[in-house]
Amino acid sequence: MFRFILSVLIVFMALLISDAVDANNKPALQLAMRYQTDTDVTQYLISEKLDGVRGYWDGNQMLSRSGRVMILPDWFTADFPKTALDGELWIKQGEFDAVSALARSSHSHHAEWKLVKYMIFDLPEHGGMFVERVKAMQQIALESRYIEAIEQQELVSTAQLMAQLDHVIANNGEGLMLHLKSGYYQIGRSQNIVKLKPKYDAEARVIGFNEGKGKFEGLMGSLKVEMPNGKQFNLGSGFSNELRHNPPPLGAIITYQYLGLTKNGIPRFAHFLRVRESQ
Repeated sequence: MFRFILSVLIVFMALLISDAVDANNKPALQLAMRYQTDTDVTQYLISEKLDGVRGYWDGNQMLSRSGRVMILPDWFTADFPKTALDGELWIKQGEFDAVSALARSSHSHHAEWKLVKYMIFDLPEHGGMFVERVKAMQQIALESRYIEAIEQQELVSTAQLMAQLDHVIANNGEGLMLHLKSGYYQIGRSQNIVKLKPKYDAEARVIGFNEGKGKFEGLMGSLKVEMPNGKQFNLGSGFSNELRHNPPPLGAIITYQYLGLTKNGIPRFAHFLRVRESQ
């Protein structure tokens, strides 16, 4: 147990150092709100939500959400513009782990980079409405074989929206993104961009550990985590045996999936997905 606690503390200190470096470059991003049933679908352009690694191209280098510089091959970014792009490094559905490993690597020589596309969904510095930014993204995509503008479509009813969601999920997709046609790029959470998924993802910070019982005795049984609003809960589902031996460190930001909230605002059926800083 002592070695378990010591290893957690060592990783936690490394995380603090990494966060201090990353914070200097942390990009100011627009973040999605959750879909509400009264959303007027006709006012939005709809695209598929991709399971990639979000990357912010600042005109010179690619940054993760936390501000870490991603090491990309020179040939990959050779035709990228000198203006800011917001998008996702993506291979195909179900390949998140592969592209995440590339994005974390300190080397750019991996042959797998030839499989990656930078799927752009916004232009932070454009200044125009989203419908104008879409046209500009389509032009930018013509300049590089490794950039693609995510396809946008118009729907006329909530019924069409839900049918499209069903289609995406049936093909192993994650969900849909709705961009307000007249919206401007707005830093932080905004109704200008809305996320629609059959299950919701959220993030929480690891603040403690609960030792397991039975077959998990001597291992991590669950994480004690804190939501951005200060509410705390125990997360014990979704962990591999490897993670139970070497759990995410104190202070790590984890992503979990859940099926709605209790009346007290605690996630129902929360299930661990991944550690955010791995992106």
